[in-house]
Amino acid sequence: MKVTRPMLAAVAVLALAGCGSGGSGADQADVPETASGSLEQLAAEVKCAPDIQIDADDIRQAICKDDDGKFILATFATDRGQREWINGAKDYGGHYLVGRKWVAVGDETSTLTVLRKTLGGDIEEGKDHSSGQHSGEHSGH
Repeated sequence: MKVTRPMLAAVAVLALAGCGSGGSGADQADVPETASGSLEQLAAEVKCAPDIQIDADDIRQAICKDDDGKFILATFATDRGQREWINGAKDYGGHYLVGRKWVAVGDETSTLTVLRKTLGGDIEEGKDHSSGQHSGEHSGH
């Protein structure tokens, strides 16, 4: 079955149904070197039993739950595939903890901030759809 990256991104973000807001004020001193490994290895690092949703050659994706919240964990075969997925997913909002060939998608920045203390990585934010305003759509920018 051919599954497109934007479709996977939408599924990940919608599965969490999170449209909250928040900053990424994590203290840089608390951030370890970015983790690497398989989906199972990364899940073990954060003590979650991954519920595998997608197991394809180019992406593996699971839902994880821990004491700090629910998140999607995905691993990618290539850096390019990962970046394309993230770029497509950001259109749907959400919060992303990004490592090399992996991403964790959380419904709240606080969930990712806690994960970051174990996995390292960088927090990226999707488009904020909470304001309900689209006044900038026709501004010519």
